[in-house]
Amino acid sequence: MKPLRKLIAAAITVLSLATVAWTQFPGGPPPARRHTTTQSTGKLQLVPDTQKPPGKNSVSIQVDGDVRVIRANGIPNHSTGAFPNRGNPHRITAQKYLFRIPAEPEQARRITPLGLQDFGIAVNGIPFDPGAAEFFLGNRQSGWQYEALSGAVRLGIDGNYAHVQPTGAYHYHGLPTELLEILGLKKQSHSPLVGWAADGYPIYAVYGYADAENPESKVKALASSYRLKSGRRPSGRGEPGGKYDGTFVADYEFVEGAGDLDECNGRFSITPDFPEGTYAYFLTKEWPVIPRAFRGTPSRDFERSGPPGGRGRRPPPRRRR
Repeated sequence: MKPLRKLIAAAITVLSLATVAWTQFPGGPPPARRHTTTQSTGKLQLVPDTQKPPGKNSVSIQVDGDVRVIRANGIPNHSTGAFPNRGNPHRITAQKYLFRIPAEPEQARRITPLGLQDFGIAVNGIPFDPGAAEFFLGNRQSGWQYEALSGAVRLGIDGNYAHVQPTGAYHYHGLPTELLEILGLKKQSHSPLVGWAADGYPIYAVYGYADAENPESKVKALASSYRLKSGRRPSGRGEPGGKYDGTFVADYEFVEGAGDLDECNGRFSITPDFPEGTYAYFLTKEWPVIPRAFRGTPSRDFERSGPPGGRGRRPPPRRRR
């Protein structure tokens, strides 16, 4: 009986530690996977999006005073990849999203880096969440976060450049292919509204006016101003070494004027929805694809835990002994 008691006691200890971890890290404990990959091809093995979504899409976007209120169940309005799959063991489940963003956003004095949180939400109620919780040697503090679209770490991403979190939340890491088709994205026309950023500014995809202040100018694919760094990464203790090739987020740097967009992958522009002009973000074909910084002040509803009484994401399930 003693071995059995020890086994039960050990199990209780493990579950207790897990409970503490979830309490300290509402979005889940730090990643435990220890990765050593330092170079990648930049090619993803996408899971074919051949599956029907597990339910009906539901989304509501309304302006209430100075706040835009977005409610959604997180079920996409298009086909998805098969989940679970080899790179992603999770299953898509309905969420209870409630996001509140400024209806008339203002630019902040300083930009806010994205961090491990949603950048915004698409018009179909699916979050834009470009960051991956995967780090070199499993060290979250190393500064060497893997780029989700580099293919360095198998994440089971489907043809919409999306996959599923442990909470069951389906989310986009890149250009939402089928959603853009549904919205009628065409290279001859300015992008339709694709979503809303956490700071309240609109999100468009790829195509905008060549002259940001002239809606009569031709339409072009807007280019990011980020470029791969030249040379090689540091190779000391805990450093990956190797050539800068896009395996890690830190492989890129902003080069002002190199493209059409600023360090937040946005610009002040006239758009079909804002004929008087607005600051707007653009998803791009090249990195960062989904912006990695905010020009305004992001709503706390987009943080993993969310503010009391109005969290955007459901908290992880409470674990019992």
